[in-house]
Amino acid sequence: MGEVLKIWGGVRLEGEVWLPPAKNSVLPILAASLLCDGPVRLRQTPRLTDVENSLALLRAAGMRTAWEGEDLLLAPGRAGESALPDGPVRAMRSSVFYLAPMLHRMGEVRMTMPGGCRLGPRPIDIHLEGLACMGAAAEWKGEQLTLSAPRGLYGAEFALRLPSVGATETLMMAAVKAKGITVLRGAAREPEVVDLARFLMAAGAHICGAGTSTIWIQGRERLSGAAFRPVTDRIVAATVLAAAAATGGSVTLRRCVPEHLEPVVEVLTRGGCRIRREGPAALTLAAPARLAGAGWVTAGAYPAFPTDAAPVLAAAFLTAAGPSYFEDTVFEHRFGCAAGFSALGGRAKVRGRLLELAPAERLQGAAVSAADLRGGAALAVAALQAQGESTIAQAGYIRRGYGDLAALLRSLGARAEWEGKTERENEGKRRTKPEKYFSEAGGISLP
Repeated sequence: MGEVLKIWGGVRLEGEVWLPPAKNSVLPILAASLLCDGPVRLRQTPRLTDVENSLALLRAAGMRTAWEGEDLLLAPGRAGESALPDGPVRAMRSSVFYLAPMLHRMGEVRMTMPGGCRLGPRPIDIHLEGLACMGAAAEWKGEQLTLSAPRGLYGAEFALRLPSVGATETLMMAAVKAKGITVLRGAAREPEVVDLARFLMAAGAHICGAGTSTIWIQGRERLSGAAFRPVTDRIVAATVLAAAAATGGSVTLRRCVPEHLEPVVEVLTRGGCRIRREGPAALTLAAPARLAGAGWVTAGAYPAFPTDAAPVLAAAFLTAAGPSYFEDTVFEHRFGCAAGFSALGGRAKVRGRLLELAPAERLQGAAVSAADLRGGAALAVAALQAQGESTIAQAGYIRRGYGDLAALLRSLGARAEWEGKTERENEGKRRTKPEKYFSEAGGISLP
């Protein structure tokens, strides 16, 4: 996480952006590939730190992986290990997605407590309670979890006590190959949940109700492979819109899903931005020279304003003409970026789960540090409207959800660069040749 992102602010951003597939969709789909008996092709997969860590987990579990241009190819290989390696597990919260697929693949999984951004308590108890209802047994030794299902998993009715995205996705992956019917009540409705269901159904799963609070799943003995392009990233979309709004700029988003962005569009429209659809998969934003205050914004479960977008949208309103209040009902410590906002000259205060922003006339470049993924992106949005040079330390967090944020911002006219040349930038230029297995596997190319 020791990388540094430099930004020289004061430039009005203009241009268009073709959105990548969503990190929050790609990661559970990667885990779900363990459920498939045939090859999987994920089209235009973003090269993120979390994707690389996911591939390490897949390889440990016996999967073969290869890049073919922008596509990621996955296929069953040798028998893997039931113990997942600590490094990738501790690096990201999404390592929890491997619990159910590993139970189906090996009957047992051993792993440490998943890591990720420090946003407050993020227990996995709902995941484990649901898996226990389906026949899994859990044993803890310190931070080491052993989960076993020697007789396999069975369908069950389970009510989630809150609409956890991760738990919903974990239990969907458990149910698709469990014996019998599973009914999940109180399920999360996020677009990424729907996308995971779409991938599983492309591989032969039987799922009804994804995107509603009740999901019905008929277990199947086998799932085939699939070729799939995940849904585009609504949080990258929100970040680009926030960056343009913060600088009084204009931007067109291509390959987006406007319905997924409605809460973000509503807040930016409240701030004075003009936003219109350009056909079924494009949005154009034109921002005023100075935003009005956002008023009160509450982040919560879909279809509410997305929690991951709260810091980046808040950053756009640091120099607004009126006050803004961003409340996050999902994570206790969502606004760790507030100290960086203040260092740049913003008038930001955190009270519990609430971020209060009073109008600031101008921001000034400063040295700040990212504490988490979305907070790091928020500091970048703030730096774009600051006069002079800003440096964001610990910017490696940003790599977890944005392939190359500096390059993205430069495509819109910003002055942004990573300090020094990184090995990761070199990796992005390489193209590994897929193994013979993949090139001979038919029926996996997308139109």
